[in-house]
Amino acid sequence: MTKKVFMIPMRDGVKLFTVVLYPNNHSKAVPFLLNRTPYGADASGTDDSSVNVLKWTPYYGDFARSGYIWVFQDIRGRYRSEGKFEMIRPLYHQADKNKSDESTDTWDTIEWLIKNIANNNGRAGILGISYDGYMALQACVDPHPALRASSPQAPFADMFLGDDFHHNGAFRLSYGFEYSYGMEHAKDSFSSYPFPQYDMFDWFLKLGSLKNVNDKYFNGSVPTWNNFASHPDYDTFWIKRSALININYPQIPILHVGGYYDQEDLNGPQALYEKLEKKDSLNKNYIILGPWSHGYWAAPKVDSLGKISFLDNTVSRFQKIQKQWFDFWLKDIGDGKFEEANCYQTGSNTWQSYDKWPGKTSEIKKLYINSDNSAGFTKPKNSLANVKYVSDPAKPVPYRPQPIEATYGEGSRWNSWHVDDQRFVASRPDVSAFSTEALISDLTVTGKIMAHIFASTTGTDADFVVKLIDVYPDIDTQQIQMSGYQLPVAMEVFRGRFRKSFTTPSPLTPGKPEEFIIDLHSINHVFRRGHKLMVQIQSSWFPVIDRNPQKYVSNIFEAKEADFIKATQTIYCNSQFASYIQLPVIENN
Repeated sequence: MTKKVFMIPMRDGVKLFTVVLYPNNHSKAVPFLLNRTPYGADASGTDDSSVNVLKWTPYYGDFARSGYIWVFQDIRGRYRSEGKFEMIRPLYHQADKNKSDESTDTWDTIEWLIKNIANNNGRAGILGISYDGYMALQACVDPHPALRASSPQAPFADMFLGDDFHHNGAFRLSYGFEYSYGMEHAKDSFSSYPFPQYDMFDWFLKLGSLKNVNDKYFNGSVPTWNNFASHPDYDTFWIKRSALININYPQIPILHVGGYYDQEDLNGPQALYEKLEKKDSLNKNYIILGPWSHGYWAAPKVDSLGKISFLDNTVSRFQKIQKQWFDFWLKDIGDGKFEEANCYQTGSNTWQSYDKWPGKTSEIKKLYINSDNSAGFTKPKNSLANVKYVSDPAKPVPYRPQPIEATYGEGSRWNSWHVDDQRFVASRPDVSAFSTEALISDLTVTGKIMAHIFASTTGTDADFVVKLIDVYPDIDTQQIQMSGYQLPVAMEVFRGRFRKSFTTPSPLTPGKPEEFIIDLHSINHVFRRGHKLMVQIQSSWFPVIDRNPQKYVSNIFEAKEADFIKATQTIYCNSQFASYIQLPVIENN
């Protein structure tokens, strides 16, 4: 392909740095495929130089080799583009048509490309992963007429409710710290914070209260961190940046892509598909979910994650469908008969297709936990049963085995922590575990997992982390090194202050049992015969989640050291307050 560079003007006069890669035999009209990014768009080589696409992975290369004009663009304020960068820029044009945002910038870019790049067929598509996926999502709102298809892959849907920066109001400390600094420390790079030590668990523990971040390190120089501290609740700042609020229906065909083990944006693809599906009268809403961590579907081969083997290359089917999907909408190739949902089934290691996601459920089963640390599908009969543990903010439960490397640092295991063996915390006194007997037949769970946990605390605020775990046999004859492995299938955290409202938090009443309903998201998993189901519950997940002081304060970012107190958590498992995990079960034939 041949590279050319342009500074494309937007409606407000800001010019965006844009790399256009033409097919070498650029005499036939072909479509554009856009990737808009805050991570640097410039390809190697000078203007008019040749770019060797034979070395590109299939994710990009299959398009480049079959007649597409690739367009890579720095979004405003990043790298070589003009303007001011704003993290998660709202769709300003929805309220004021004279303002610019990522949707209007995409519109203006396509308009310029159609008019100024020869031999285009008048059509464009857009795709991207993570922040780039969010750009592909924003482009779908009031799209340019030439934009015929979009694939937002691992985009964030709502940064307070369930993606990068918060999960159910609980702040994602280590990631939020490193990512905000990385994006805003310098315009033309992604900066790594210069930590003075390797183990981030110890560094963040020594950090103390979140107010020390600005007092000792950032000094107000990182705008996004300042926004975290100024907006600790789900106020208008977060709401106007939520795709769940400002994107209402699929105006063009959308292919959502996500991974069950995405450590950054697990929620986005599922939540957006679910919302748009409610108003998808023209059948433009599609989804692909696979056994991947963040963005790994772009790799040439993924047959495992951490110690979990999938036996075969899980990305080849996805990349084939992706190519066919854009070929149809942008080139009229094929019949357009796509399955609405292609969702890999873990446990059986097979691809499954559905006419919608989740597929049809045979029945909803409730997996109850019991005070003897057992679990089963029969409701407890004891009227007083419960379990207790002491949660100490000075000794939080790590979210993965130490040392916990910097998120993107040397040797980081960030990409695979969602499949880490949970035995590393199972014996801690501040982690309660509940296990079934070994299954006598396969159990297939397909759809949304909901936890209903009845709990109380001696404090006035509390976090509850719930994990649904697939426990391998004590002796696994097929993979002996996996014997007893505790594979987390679904995990999530909930900050107690938001149990009634994310907008208006309120303290917990010490000793009062309350129900915490936690969305563990959708899975497609077969618990094999001989395996067990386990539920783990804990009250810290550090440092991916900040430490809850456990004493209610109006703004945790302003908490004092004295606000961090020990608390005894009581998990109820009796006939009146029966805690359980809701499982959508598919009958096995």
